[in-house]
Amino acid sequence: MAQNYQPIFILPEGSERTYGKDAQRTNIAAAKAVAETVRTTLGPKGMDKMLVNSIGDVIITNDGYTILDEMDIEHPSAKMIVEIAKTQQDEVGDGTTTAVVIAGELLKNAENLLSQDVHPTVIAKGYRMAGEQAMSTIEKLSEPISKEDTKLLNKIAMTAMTGKAAEMAREQLAELIVKAAILTIDESGKLDTDDIKLEKKVGFGVDDSELIEGILLDKEKVHSGMPSSIKNAKIALIDKELEIKKTEIDANIEIKDPSQMQAFIDMEEKMIRDMVENVAKSGANVVFVQKGIDDLAKHFLSKKGIFAVERVSDDNMQKLAKATGAKITNNLRDLAATDLGFAGIVEEKKLGDETFTLIGKCKNPRSVTILIRGGTPHVVDELERAVSDAVGDISATLSNGKAVGGAGAAEIEISRAVRKYATTLSGREQLAVLAFADALEVIPRTLAENAGLDPIDVLTELKAAHDKGQKWAGIDVFSGKVMDAWKQGVIEPLKIKTQAIKSATEVTELILRIDDVIASSKKGMPPMPQGGMGGMGM
Repeated sequence: MAQNYQPIFILPEGSERTYGKDAQRTNIAAAKAVAETVRTTLGPKGMDKMLVNSIGDVIITNDGYTILDEMDIEHPSAKMIVEIAKTQQDEVGDGTTTAVVIAGELLKNAENLLSQDVHPTVIAKGYRMAGEQAMSTIEKLSEPISKEDTKLLNKIAMTAMTGKAAEMAREQLAELIVKAAILTIDESGKLDTDDIKLEKKVGFGVDDSELIEGILLDKEKVHSGMPSSIKNAKIALIDKELEIKKTEIDANIEIKDPSQMQAFIDMEEKMIRDMVENVAKSGANVVFVQKGIDDLAKHFLSKKGIFAVERVSDDNMQKLAKATGAKITNNLRDLAATDLGFAGIVEEKKLGDETFTLIGKCKNPRSVTILIRGGTPHVVDELERAVSDAVGDISATLSNGKAVGGAGAAEIEISRAVRKYATTLSGREQLAVLAFADALEVIPRTLAENAGLDPIDVLTELKAAHDKGQKWAGIDVFSGKVMDAWKQGVIEPLKIKTQAIKSATEVTELILRIDDVIASSKKGMPPMPQGGMGGMGM
């Protein structure tokens, strides 16, 4: 007699489960869709994306990280690809599109192997082995570069800005960026990109962008009676208020006759006057205060010809200290001449309809400002992103002192080495290693496609040049010919390539090892998106 078994439910109602090859295909499809979104932006002839949000704000950019960051991506595997871009942005500041496109191609090639019944763990192992070989190869390929090689550093900055809004003035901007980097680099040779402040302002053109050897603050002097410009400024940085501190608990002061009231007012005035006297005694003629300044203190400061700014953020106080050499103090009684910083000029400056305070011509500034100018808000925003990428590239180059040829040259050379390494292997891992080598060719192939060239012809010519020992043979997207990327000044930091390959490999392995997706659906929550991209708008 047949027995009837009741079905057993181990997941709550509304949950969804995808497993086996279906889960892998879904995850790979979602990740590939992200890569395809940014792929057309790669290279000097890459196209821009227009992102429009629900309230109509518009961003026009070809910066991979900005595109992915602004998009509302729901699929969990697709989010992992966005994380690659975030890591690349945080670690290097450029190369996000490269990293994402390589990850997408690795997954595409893995999908082909899965359809041939190659086990995901075998593919993951092969990719890991190939990744290690790629990292070793590119380290050996890289060329040394130092802060003295300003011409090469200029070329790295120009490479980062090629194909973006900044391209029209890339030579001038590159000089500003490299000069800023050399000024702010510390004794150990490290460069903190936070020490190069980017200030954007609509008005004039890109050519009017300038390097300020100091800081530009979006603040103005606190009193109209203060001088608008001070040369050879002696600067005090105070991280407390220049006013009578309020009691932390409610307090009542009982006054019995008018003379006591006057005495109380006189005492407050004396305390404020003493504060200003302490600032003046130190020799300071410019003072930046992190908190507020009392109206009476503003009056006394203006009488003494001292230029004062209040409510300066902690971040800007730190930058001012690095730029001017001043020490930040919170004890006015101990304020001495040795605590003061120096700037050749401190003045109020009108830019468009806004008033700024310029602290410039500092002696040995360890923090500087690049003022970016442009005709429209969209142009200025894209210029800022391009300059930020270039600053990241210079920082990445100086951090390890190594660079490689761009224009797809490095990827072809690494691909050759990985393919050669595959011949030393036996077993199915060899297929994964070969798939990895093929995936690296996606960069020169995409550069060719985005330039309207035939990718097969371009790859054939590039491989032939590399077979002849031309390790920096890359594609000239403007002529369609093979060129020596290094000699032509198409140079990138080594760190862009190593971080991109490392991140892409690790995330690909992670996605490949997922064979079961269990999505719990809370009441009122939509189920997890299947396939494609769930909500891939802004």
